[in-house]
Amino acid sequence: MTIKKIFLVTGLILLLFTTPIWATNSKVGTTAYPFLKVGVGARASAMGGAFVGLSDDESALYFNPAGLMQLSDKHFITYYNNHISDIQSGFLGYISPYSEKVMLGFSVNYFNYGKIEETDEQGNRLGTFSAGSFSFAFSCARKIKPRLDLGANVKFILENESAQGHSSDALALDLGGFYQHTDERTRLGAVIHNLGFQLKGFAESHKDPLPTVIKLGISHSLKEIPLLVAGDLSVPFDNDIYLSLGGEVTYFKPLFLRLGWTSFGENYKTDSDKDKWAGMSLGFGFHWKKYIFDYAFSSYADLGGVHRITIAGRI
Repeated sequence: MTIKKIFLVTGLILLLFTTPIWATNSKVGTTAYPFLKVGVGARASAMGGAFVGLSDDESALYFNPAGLMQLSDKHFITYYNNHISDIQSGFLGYISPYSEKVMLGFSVNYFNYGKIEETDEQGNRLGTFSAGSFSFAFSCARKIKPRLDLGANVKFILENESAQGHSSDALALDLGGFYQHTDERTRLGAVIHNLGFQLKGFAESHKDPLPTVIKLGISHSLKEIPLLVAGDLSVPFDNDIYLSLGGEVTYFKPLFLRLGWTSFGENYKTDSDKDKWAGMSLGFGFHWKKYIFDYAFSSYADLGGVHRITIAGRI
């Protein structure tokens, strides 16, 4: 199949699968390290998480490592996520060219779950404990053809809790591809996240699978108006198919306005008045010299809202 045919088929898929089409997946909640499913970067979050087919900034370290070839010079990214239920997370990354055809990167993704109440079997309170998750990734992207790039992340994952001193760890691999169409305004991406296995589970006799997901993405800069649109189709191995859509208004440069939606928001609905906002997101970005500041707000319906901030740029 030629690149053009792949581009056409993927575009049709994104148009057709506007809502999840599978029944509830029987494997929901059966995989380890759910923090790996939470996207990185305020810009991508404001666009509903639709970023696999765009991946033109530092958050490509997470979304699609092949997109790193769109960058030049050395880059950094710092990201903070004030999540629900006192959960906080962050992401630190560094990107550097190795040659004209190779980009390298390193990143750390962490989650802090705050203070958790500890009880005994009778429900008596024993105090509190903490828990955390970490992912350390080495990234590499390479130009294969003038318009085709490939990339990969090799990740070491660690999770621990302080109550009983339990921990688990794993190895994982992300594989991505990125293609820029000849019109110079359309881009196509594909990635598979979290291929791998647990080295050690919390229980010696049991190991859990990783949250593997396949994603297809497309982005397009409209010629007639200053608007960038993007869409991702996600196929998790442990959940239903879902769609993410986003847009970025570029008219006010260096100020960028963003809006997004994901059908994954169906999982946040609780039959309340706030259900209509589930899966919606918005935000803005501002470029100053070599630096970028991005902010995003995402609605989790009755569960609350999530604030994300990114500071990134060239070094």
